Amino acid sequence: MMASTTQSLERQRSLWEFLREELRPKGPLLTPFNIISIPVILVGLVLVVIRFARGLGSVTNLNQAYPWGLWIGFDVMTGVAFAGGAYIITFTVHVLHAEKYHPIVRATVLNGFLSYLFYAGALTLDLGRPWHIINPIIGNKFGYNSILFLVAWHFLLYMASEFLEFSPVVAEWLNLEAARRFLNRMTLGVVIFGVTLSSLHQSGLGALFLFSKPKLHPLWYTEFLPVLFLVSSIFAGISMIIFEGTISHRVFADQIDPEHHHTFEDIVFGLAKGAAVSMYVYLFVKFVIFVHGQHWDYLGTKWGAWFLVEVLIFTLVPCALFTHGHRERRMGLIRWAAVMTLVGIILNRLNVSMIAFNWNNPATYVPSIPEIWITFMVVFCEIWVFRWVVLRMPVLREKPGPRPA
Repeated sequence: MMASTTQSLERQRSLWEFLREELRPKGPLLTPFNIISIPVILVGLVLVVIRFARGLGSVTNLNQAYPWGLWIGFDVMTGVAFAGGAYIITFTVHVLHAEKYHPIVRATVLNGFLSYLFYAGALTLDLGRPWHIINPIIGNKFGYNSILFLVAWHFLLYMASEFLEFSPVVAEWLNLEAARRFLNRMTLGVVIFGVTLSSLHQSGLGALFLFSKPKLHPLWYTEFLPVLFLVSSIFAGISMIIFEGTISHRVFADQIDPEHHHTFEDIVFGLAKGAAVSMYVYLFVKFVIFVHGQHWDYLGTKWGAWFLVEVLIFTLVPCALFTHGHRERRMGLIRWAAVMTLVGIILNRLNVSMIAFNWNNPATYVPSIPEIWITFMVVFCEIWVFRWVVLRMPVLREKPGPRPA
């Protein structure tokens, strides 16, 4: 009896020491990112408290004509598209067995899971009565045939799928070998389930606007919005992988196994090819929709000029850069193409949800400073959590333990 009690106390002590060690900051505190992000997060938390205490009107410029603002247009619509790399890479590696991309699976899944987690939190900020967030999930007031009901369930189940996909990493971190083997055996089934959910969810976000034909500008409205949202999530997710991976290979260089440093460029060239192909498909569908809709007259208006900025400068040009960069093996062009693509996705999602929405209505909406501030706070919080996990768990390296020299 005394022996078992002693063993229990030793396990508790070792667990406490483990947690204390892992919660201890790693690396210098006074970095440029910390100096910028900490004040933004602290002020943002104060604004969140004010929002919940005094309502949406205290921090936002939302109105009856624009009930969806920046927190939906950027945090949800854009953020979910950026998280699309998770379902693309997991499908490529675990279903198509393209092992070349295996080194980036864990980081991509972590980024996707954190994106969904934090943007779900941002979604609660946008609700006038956050405790009613359960309504679309249970079908209350919306009904089981509602697109919002489907999107809510896709969102919820896909977050659970991504957590299960990442859970073997947590098991390795905690040295739970039996749990890791069990979770690894579930990976293929979870990936297939997650890819199905994600493709439905990406297209479902576009389907939410199928009922807004009188409000959304004809240059952006089409019955094929779900298809466009799905296809654009492919090159959006790939571009985010390139952008994030480039930064991670510099910031977390000591976390990456040496052999993976040499394969990263080859991975990026392969991703560039996939991004270019999906962008060609997107541009072709966009062109067919434009010609079929007979929208030539709109090109001479300010809306037409803005439409061309989105499609030509931030879709066609990066598509050409991806193509040329892959063909000539020029990493710089591919990185520029990824950045331009991410800007183009932001423009597209904001155009559909905010800018070109209610285009013929005299009421206007411009995000308030607190809305923009809280958006930056959400992004910084996600980066902090991503960094905390990467510095402690085997995300960029194959096995837990001491970091490679």
